[in-house]
Amino acid sequence: MADDKGGLEARALIAGEDGAWSGLLFDNPVVGLPSALTWTCVVPLAPVEGEPVVLDLDWLPLAVSDWRAVAGLEVVSDSFAEPAEASVRFRGHFRYDRVVVRVAEQRGARVRVVATLSGDLDGLGPEEFTVESWLVFSGITVQLSEVSSAGAALARLGEFVDPAGLVEVADPRGIAFRFAPG
Repeated sequence: MADDKGGLEARALIAGEDGAWSGLLFDNPVVGLPSALTWTCVVPLAPVEGEPVVLDLDWLPLAVSDWRAVAGLEVVSDSFAEPAEASVRFRGHFRYDRVVVRVAEQRGARVRVVATLSGDLDGLGPEEFTVESWLVFSGITVQLSEVSSAGAALARLGEFVDPAGLVEVADPRGIAFRFAPG
């Protein structure tokens, strides 16, 4: 559904099913980035003109002490990558400047997320749109420069969030340690 400028209309961006949320404990001492736990939401959207569309919400700095208790948390990022990144993948990568993400509800490993994006930086079309979707928790990845074992990764993770209920799973890339609900 195109608007009068050739971009998508906001009503074309409808949340689908089978989305996921996950955590990343990451550092980069080369650029001076200290260890931090951030969150990602991947929200599949309804196909547009037969092509897949996905909303990515990355680097969300939710202050979470327990991954099983995130309902009510909210992140507001007023500028792209300061700190969160919001983008839509549809025939390319389209960034949005401002994002508000709220965890409206949680049922076990599932959360209902409401996200409002505004400030279309790359010409996708809608200046602002809101999606609401249930997402399933897929785990937390630990990728820290000083960590070389799963035990050390789990111990460091425990400094940021309660890891109870998480078990180690193989990281398909082999460069980090992953922990998912057991």
